[in-house]
Amino acid sequence: MLNEYQIVKLETVHPHSEKLAGLLCDTVNQGASIGFIPPLKFQSAKEYWESLNDPSILIWGAETETELIGTIQLQFCTKENGRHRAEVAKLMVHPDHRKKGIARRLLETAERAAAENHISLLVLDTREGDPSNKLYLSHGYQRAGSIPFFAQSAEGDLETTVLYYKVL
Repeated sequence: MLNEYQIVKLETVHPHSEKLAGLLCDTVNQGASIGFIPPLKFQSAKEYWESLNDPSILIWGAETETELIGTIQLQFCTKENGRHRAEVAKLMVHPDHRKKGIARRLLETAERAAAENHISLLVLDTREGDPSNKLYLSHGYQRAGSIPFFAQSAEGDLETTVLYYKVL
């Protein structure tokens, strides 16, 4: 049975930093490639989240009554020639809660917010071969290309990342 959850905008990171850090550690330590190499230490994850108090970054969480089970960021471009675009970043769902439509709902939430903020182009990247590639393609993202040797794995291998975009 699907646990009840809701998508909420996290207005500030601080009151949620412990749960966000736990989610990030669990996700990375189960193999997700989202900018960190396992084993990710809790303190490092907490420091990452606490560094994000930036008005150009919006964050949402998927919450049950007791836990944070997913998150997504929308990072607005602050360059003068790029204010029409934003990056979708750090879409993650706790390994125990995957395959329940949570990532899709988080992505839809970020896309709605982008449109409300007059964003006409979304970009993102993800590791080649990850299940997230299917999600993005099924949600109308276009593959722009790939970059080999982009991110290092826990084993030290250099892996390819795929770049996607979506015109809103």
